Amino acid sequence: MCGIVGYIGGQDVKDILLNGLEKLEYRGYDSAGIAVVNEAGVHIFKDKGRIAHLRTVVDETVLSTVGIGHTRWATHGAPNQRNSHPHQSSTGRFTVVHNGVIENELELRQEYLPNYHFISDTDTEVIVALIEKFVLEKEDVELAIRHVMSILHGSYALGVIDAQNPEVLYAAKNKS
Repeated sequence: MCGIVGYIGGQDVKDILLNGLEKLEYRGYDSAGIAVVNEAGVHIFKDKGRIAHLRTVVDETVLSTVGIGHTRWATHGAPNQRNSHPHQSSTGRFTVVHNGVIENELELRQEYLPNYHFISDTDTEVIVALIEKFVLEKEDVELAIRHVMSILHGSYALGVIDAQNPEVLYAAKNKS
């Protein structure tokens, strides 16, 4: 079972996220990652393996007070760096971590994202691509997230960062 950690506050977020993920290690996982946002944009650090390994991947010079983290147990795609969370939209504006399984992932790819270039093999990348698609179709971010939730089938929890609004951390769930 995987886990999500999010933080928005006044302290540098990297250790807060990593310590939070370490507290979730007992649940089991095969990969982990964090995303932090600052004035330079979103910085993602992720890889297969344990949190101890992730700590060696994180750039300590990147400072941020907002971030999301994730431990993943592979359900879609192999346990590797490419499939590890967090995942970003094609423009890099949105970053998502996700627990659960999206049961209609293939249908959503075909109906809404037939020409989208996916980087990973995960159902999570479908979520972040849909959020961006609906925002670009003139929906505000919260409405776009609600729209995506209305078409997802399954049990899930999400953490979302918008690089254009780094003072907000979005969270959503269904049955999770």
